[in-house]
Amino acid sequence: MKKIIVTGALGQIGSELTVMLSELYGQENVLATDIRKVPNTVGPFEVLDVMDGKRMYELAKNFGADTIIHMAALLSATAEKNPQFAWNLNMGGLMNALEVARELDLQFFTPSSIGAFGPTTPKDNTPQDTLQRPTTMYGVNKVAGELLCDYYFTRFGVDTRGVRFPGLISYVTPPGGGTTDYAVEIYYKAIEEGRYTSYIAEGTYMDMMYMPDALQAIVDLMEADGSKLKHRNAFNISAMSFEPSQIAKEIQKQIPSFKMDYDVDPVRQTIADSWPNAIDSSAAVEEWGFKTQFDLEKMTIDMLDQLKRKLNKRAIS
Repeated sequence: MKKIIVTGALGQIGSELTVMLSELYGQENVLATDIRKVPNTVGPFEVLDVMDGKRMYELAKNFGADTIIHMAALLSATAEKNPQFAWNLNMGGLMNALEVARELDLQFFTPSSIGAFGPTTPKDNTPQDTLQRPTTMYGVNKVAGELLCDYYFTRFGVDTRGVRFPGLISYVTPPGGGTTDYAVEIYYKAIEEGRYTSYIAEGTYMDMMYMPDALQAIVDLMEADGSKLKHRNAFNISAMSFEPSQIAKEIQKQIPSFKMDYDVDPVRQTIADSWPNAIDSSAAVEEWGFKTQFDLEKMTIDMLDQLKRKLNKRAIS
């Protein structure tokens, strides 16, 4: 990667990824794009609706991009509220980005998700290659996207790459409509109110990852030797698997008075129940050296410390 265009650059992942890429490759070599612009945008930025394939092509060509990282998408819980719009945005935007990559011979990355699995997928130690029959529009989009990226590689030779992200936890950007967002919200509430009401039921395990590990995984995969990639797209990756009471207990080690109760959201709970408890990341480890630095304990300590600074207040003791 030398000249990189990022779509969805103001989203949960894109906003942090753009900063990291700018630090690694030079601010002038990373073009951030999104459907809106915010006043404090740093570095090159262009407004882009990913449904406008012509403008996407022009921006990538004029920038001299050699890589496109396509992050623009509607997330799981939000997509269920408007499935038709989710299909049009998620699949239409992806097709436009892949076409730009094909026409300009760009390296290409887009994320998939554990949402690509479904209730009939093996729940524990979920294999890299397994049954995928999701029951959400988001999941359907992700399976279709995985297949489409594979198609563009085998049919057109586009250097497509991708991972299946678990739930991502970050102190930088607020939750964005994902089913796993409770694992972000709980830290904010712990500091601000000393308690949290979880919309995910106790005992519901889901794979998670701290954002610094997720960002490093993107860079590591994109810089990996392509000849060693057997799967190329949709690599299983995860750092940890936990259920709500476990994260609450880790917070209580830092904030002893913290309390958590439950008010389960049927929609998001149904989505969570359709996903694996824990996935197998061995293919990513073997093919491009995937690794992580944060477990639940280490992540919790850092999240609370960072959020205290961000929110400019002490945690409730």
